[in-house]
This record gives sequence, structure tokens and C-alpha cells, in this order.
Amino acid sequence: MGDAEAPATPDAPEAPTSIARVTIDSPLPQLDRLFDYAVPAALAKGLVPGVRVRVPFGGRTVSGYVVELVTPGDSEFGGRLAELERVVSLAPVLPPDLWRLARQLADRAAGSAGDVLRVAIPPRQARVENRWLAAERGVPETVDAPALTGYPDGTLERLARGERLAVSAIPRTVRLPGGAEVGHWAITLAELAAATIAAGRSAVLLVPDFRDQAQLEAAVAVLLPPASIALLDARRPDAERYAAYLRCLEPAPVVAIGNRSAVYAPVTEPGLIAIWDDGDPLYAEPLAPYVHARDAALVRQENEGSSLVLLGNTRSVEAQRLVEIGWLDSVEPPRSGRPKVVPTARQSDDEPAARAARIPSTAWRTARDALAKGPVLLQVASPGYAPWLACASCGQAAHCARCHGPLGIPRAGAAPSCRVCGALATDWHCDNCGGTRKRSGAVGSARTAEELGRAFPGVRIIIADGDHTVLQVPATPALVIATRGAEPIAVGGYRAVVLLDGERMLSRESLRVGEDCLRWWSNAAALATPGAPVLLAGASGPVADALGSWRQAAWAKAELDDRRELRFPPAVRVASVTGTPVGVAAAMTAIEDLSGVDVLGPVPTGDEQVRAIVRLDYAAGAAAAGELRAAVIAAATRRRKGPAAARGRSTPTLRVRFDDPEIL
Repeated sequence: MGDAEAPATPDAPEAPTSIARVTIDSPLPQLDRLFDYAVPAALAKGLVPGVRVRVPFGGRTVSGYVVELVTPGDSEFGGRLAELERVVSLAPVLPPDLWRLARQLADRAAGSAGDVLRVAIPPRQARVENRWLAAERGVPETVDAPALTGYPDGTLERLARGERLAVSAIPRTVRLPGGAEVGHWAITLAELAAATIAAGRSAVLLVPDFRDQAQLEAAVAVLLPPASIALLDARRPDAERYAAYLRCLEPAPVVAIGNRSAVYAPVTEPGLIAIWDDGDPLYAEPLAPYVHARDAALVRQENEGSSLVLLGNTRSVEAQRLVEIGWLDSVEPPRSGRPKVVPTARQSDDEPAARAARIPSTAWRTARDALAKGPVLLQVASPGYAPWLACASCGQAAHCARCHGPLGIPRAGAAPSCRVCGALATDWHCDNCGGTRKRSGAVGSARTAEELGRAFPGVRIIIADGDHTVLQVPATPALVIATRGAEPIAVGGYRAVVLLDGERMLSRESLRVGEDCLRWWSNAAALATPGAPVLLAGASGPVADALGSWRQAAWAKAELDDRRELRFPPAVRVASVTGTPVGVAAAMTAIEDLSGVDVLGPVPTGDEQVRAIVRLDYAAGAAAAGELRAAVIAAATRRRKGPAAARGRSTPTLRVRFDDPEIL
């Protein structure tokens, strides 16, 4: 170790021939740096940067990674160095480029590189690793570069030059040779990946969840051999995921496919990083330092010089900002194949069956006619039966008497209960008016299916939501009731798509509500067969107009303009700083003189803590992150005095989260 606390060996050993600089696995922010260790001769053979090691630290043995090997003259520590205790494995699972990326992202987010590495590197599986170390690497199969269907000529050539593109997806589904139906976006990514492999480079493809990954896997499998594909999604067993990670370390080109953490796949010679639907909230990492997969991709692309593609039916406001500053170029397919969207917000429900099923009459008649040809999709806001209840007298939302969580009815005939703690709502009364009668405040997928079963007797009803996973439905007539994001693919496309609960979706309190709704609706509309009607019920205004005209990029531009005027993200960066009043005040003092920084709050958050929101210009990001990082370390190392210290309580920590998607 290279600092004063490095333990000295009791006897003067032979001078080491090399020094290993190690990052240790510790959650303590003050230990987020490299420590120097002497490499004993017995461990020197085969030791390379990136291997796992065990080292002595503070009277115990801890895990770490060798980041680099240097000569003794390069060590800044003047005393005798402690020695590496053990080399866990010779597999270099932390290549230099991944360490550099982790360090940059941690510094940008005022976090620790070790926290990034815990997300990036899967848990070690010894048997898998031993087989991989003993295996002989074969020569990969060669593939031909396919054409990029549906896009202007020259797009593939732009990617070969390492350009960065915001690409609008072609909104339809495609039948693969094996019979599977996938979104055209999956074909696009598969063709880009195959072209990258044909050029002798690797590709990293990111999708939000398993539904999208199933489509992408099927599309890529048509163009590439299995040996060229590494699946890194978190749903796979640890052994399979670790084997895929090790495959990425090999020199042969590979296509790494997975969810947000796959952005760290350690592929050699990366030629493409592509993200499908980058506005999906699943790309936001919930673990410190909370690095969004899109931000990790942007930094990685700049480091490695690969091409970058953000592909989607809609354009995120963050992507629009990158287009406007010239960091991304916009690529649009021909507009001839856009969905046919019909808003129904101002139409009356003159059909009794339509009123009973809470569907506008036009949508009800369209669904009825389309059922003669094949499946019809109805998108709803929430799963369950009655997701939340309200007071029948005053309309205030009904809350649990025990924990104040929302009340709902999970299924037909069930008693009202709390959606948080599960307690039955016995002896409930309204906090506002004292009423005791409840009514449904919203209708979920199960209740919608019940109502549609009465409106369309004899028609097959399929529910697709978090409790009912359906990835594909046949081309036969059926009503498919799906929650947003859970819509299955229909063979040949849906003969009609009805988007319900539009007004309710738009009423959610969030800065991103318009962007989210446009994305949910656009992704569902893209599942319709060409020429099939898409009806948007219960919504009007700019978001509905953008869907109807299929001009999502124009909406993103207008939204970004509004946020610039208000200094809302992504026009500026934001960070939340949470901790004790003293700790937060000290952090705010550290950044108060930085140009382009302003502070909202702090406000109480409970548990004797407060939260402040920091808004800052992008140019001030590095300086602000550095000061806030120093404040986090200071809070972690501060010692309490008095009774609290005597009782052994841990020091309260300061938490910083940059670019929190739900901060406003």
C-alpha cells in the first residue's frame, strides 16, 4: 500500500522486483484509491493487470484487483511495502479500459470506482473460470456484412467511421425465417452488429428488459453464429453470465447483448455501442453511484472511438440535447410506413357496450371490426383489478390506516387491502370527510379484461402484465390487454391498437411524464400491422399531437426548449445531496462559489435528515463532483463525540446522486 497506513513487514525482505497497484473492494469512500503492494517472487509468474488478488489491509485480508504493475522506483511510499497475499485467479477480468471507464464515471458522479466495478463485473464462478483458462481459443467464423434495410444509403459506412447517431426506428414488426415475430428495431440492431463483426470488431447492444432481449436475440441469431454472441442479462444464472463475461475478454469479435450493466462488457476492439429505447427508466442504475447506462455509453464511446447508436421509436430529451449540440447526428427512415393514429379524446360514447367497457365508441367499433381479421391490442395504465381506491363521498385517495399506503383491490371478489403492507382495510374511514364508502379510482388490466369479456362475448381475452408474462400471441382473433411496456408481439402485427387511460397516464406528477407517455404509446403503436388503426383514448394536447403526426423528435425539441427556460435537466445537470443538516450545509458551502451552480433547499426528508438539489451547468460538472466527493469523504471519516460515539453508532453518511431521473 502506498500511504502512511500501509502495514510494514516485520523483517526486511528481499527488495521486490515489481509493485502491484491494487484497488480494494470496500464500500468506504475514503478507500477509493490505489494502494501499492510488493509482488513476491512466488506470485510474479503470470501476474498481469486485471487479476483478482487478496491483500492484507488494516489487520485483515481483503479482495481487490491489480490495476497496474510498476517498478519499485515508481512507488511513492518510502517504507517497506506489504506483499500480495494471494492471486485468486489469473483471469484478467478488469482490463485497463474498464478500469479507466469506472474511474471516469465514478469521478463524474462523485462516487467510488469500486461501486461501478461491482455492477460491471459478475461474481466469480471458479469452475467456469478454470474451464475458460484451460480452453484453447478457436478461430471465429467469418460473416458477410449485411445491408442496413430501410435506411438511407451510406448509414453503415458512417458507423464504420465511428460516428454517433440518433436513429429513429422503423415502426413495424417483421417475421424472421424461423417464424418468430420481432420489432423491426431488432433487425436494425442485428444488421449493425453483423456488419461490425464482419469488420473484425465487437459490438455491445443494450435493451431495457427481457422482452426486448428475446426479440434481439432471435434477430441476431439469424445473422451470426452462437460463438459470436455473449448474453449478459441479469436473468441468466451466475455461471452463464460469468462465462459470457469471460467470452468478451477474448480477442475474437463478439456481440455482447444485455441490459444496463452490459454497457461495461469488456469486449476487445469495440466497434459499436447501441442502445434501444434509451429513455426507458430501466437504464437508470439504482445502485451507487447511480450511473445511467446512456451516460456510461457516451463516456465509453469517447474513450474507445467506437460508433454509437441511440435507436428508438421516440427520442429522449437527453438524446435531443446531444443532437442539438452536434454530438449526435439524426438519422430518419422514410415516413411512408408510420402508424395511422386517431385521437378519440373528444368523441362521445354513444354505444352502450362501449360505455360499459370504458372505451370510446369509435375505438369499440374499430376493435370489433378488427377482431374479424386477427388480434387487437388494448394498452392500459396499471395491472390488477382496482389498483387504487378513493372515498366515494369526496374523491380523496384511500390510504391504509396502518402505514398510509394506497388501498386497492387485487382481484375480483377480494377485500380491499393495502398495496404496501397488505393489511385489510377494515374499519376504514376517510381522513378528509370521514366517509366510509369506497369507490374504484382506477381500473387495472384484470378489471378491463372482465369488462371487455362482457362487451365482446366469445372472444379470447389475453392479459399481459407483470404477473402474466406473454411474449408473443398468434394471428388468431383475441383481445390482448397489456400494461404499458408489457405488450406482446403479435404474429403479423395487431389489426388494431387501442391506447386507453391516456388522461390518467398524463396526470402522473413527474417532469418526464410527457416523454414517458409518448414512448409508451409509440412503442405500442409500432406493434400494429401496416395500415392498421391506432386509437388514442382520453388524451389530447402536444403529446397526443406528436403521436398523431409521428413527430416525436419535434416534441423532444419543444420539451427541451421549455426545460432550458426553467433550468431543468437535461438542459442542466442536477444532483441531490442528502444527509444531516450539518453535512449538507458543509457540502453546499464547498460549491457555493462555483460558476453556474445554484441550490434548491435544503428541505427535511425525515429521520433527522435534509435534502438539497443542486443545479449546475455542464461546464461546472467536474468541479462540483470533485467538491461533493470530498464532502462525502469528510462526512464518512468524521467522528462523533459524546454519548453516540460511546455507544458505537456509525457516523452518518452524506449521499450524493447526480442526474436522478425522478429528482423533479
